[in-house]
Amino acid sequence: MTVKPHCEATAICFLAGGQARRMGGGDKALIDIGGHSILARQIAATSQHPVRFINSHGPKDRFSDYGLPVIPDYIDGFLGPLAGIVTGLEYLAQHHKEIDWMVSCATDIPFLPQTLAEALHMAVAQEQADMATARSAGRTHPVCSLWPVHLAAALRDALLGEDIRKIDRFTARYHVAYADFDVAPDPFMNVNRPEDIAAALLRIADDER
Repeated sequence: MTVKPHCEATAICFLAGGQARRMGGGDKALIDIGGHSILARQIAATSQHPVRFINSHGPKDRFSDYGLPVIPDYIDGFLGPLAGIVTGLEYLAQHHKEIDWMVSCATDIPFLPQTLAEALHMAVAQEQADMATARSAGRTHPVCSLWPVHLAAALRDALLGEDIRKIDRFTARYHVAYADFDVAPDPFMNVNRPEDIAAALLRIADDER
């Protein structure tokens, strides 16, 4: 397997379909954390990648301030993150043939590591794996994974033909490497509840001291 770890060969897909139901609704990606939305923070953390886009349903204009393409699911039925991932892979295969790899990101993670793509590529190279997933604090983060674009057709078949909805059910048939982020605080903390916002703000305050 030939691995091209440079940023030009790796696109970023922001999976922005999550709803903040425990916080009154709206998009998780647009939750404000210390003056910047989670999505804005992730865009800043991935600025080295020239090809980035947002996967989301609904009106595109709510993301107009971010200057990135907004790509709705190519598969109907709101089938979860795998539908967003296959959409991203197919979008790249059609419109960015120079791209071999895609990193998918859940947009409820305000402290996404700037080295995410690099670490995932290193994990693939070290194990000669098919793909890689982030891991921290003893947990894997399947939504934050590195995907080869050529898996688009296999993923579509699994989603529609086999009704596979969970990421790890699909990836179990491949060699998955893990990129470990053994640092504290956990860079993959996510925001689901009001108390998570408070914890994120406290973390920002600690970082600024």
